[in-house]
Amino acid sequence: MGESDKIGNKAEELKGKAKEAAGKATDDERLEAEGRRDQTAANLKQAGENVKDAFRS
Repeated sequence: MGESDKIGNKAEELKGKAKEAAGKATDDERLEAEGRRDQTAANLKQAGENVKDAFRS
């Protein structure tokens, strides 16, 4: 796991934000919820990376 994983996690978070915004704009609750789930998953992965980084230091 390295820098590319961190970039991928950030991209997943941004994709989730876009889905959430599109869901809000189109009143699509399912898409909005999917976007929030994507963001949560990305944030959990990022937190895991931060913990790994802390132990490597």
